[in-house]
Amino acid sequence: MTRRESNASRETAPAGQLVGDATRDLSALVRDEVELAKADLRQSVRSAGLGGGLFGAAGVIALFGFGALVATAILALALVLDAWLAGLVVAGVLMVAAVAAALLGKKEVAEAAPALPATGDGVKQDVQAAKGHRP
Repeated sequence: MTRRESNASRETAPAGQLVGDATRDLSALVRDEVELAKADLRQSVRSAGLGGGLFGAAGVIALFGFGALVATAILALALVLDAWLAGLVVAGVLMVAAVAAALLGKKEVAEAAPALPATGDGVKQDVQAAKGHRP
């Protein structure tokens, strides 16, 4: 059926049939769009998963690199100190750095404001209103 024949048959078709055709076409269009969105989402999730895995691998490799740097520092200090003392000095420096980072982190967390202060105030007002009190 050509486009001209299709238009001609639509001009003579009853209104109910036209509404049915439009509903069917709209339903097919929505179904196709949903399938396209699903395919796009699958691809996006697949890429995000791969990216997350690569970030994890980078973290593990960086951890091994840090371990190698620590071993290098111990070996370098072992040239001037006994090996056990060099290891103890490097471990002590790492522990001091860890404690400093923990204390700074604790300070930042303590100074952090509540995530949604306006929402918390609104909830308190709603509770008071529900109890029959005015804010």
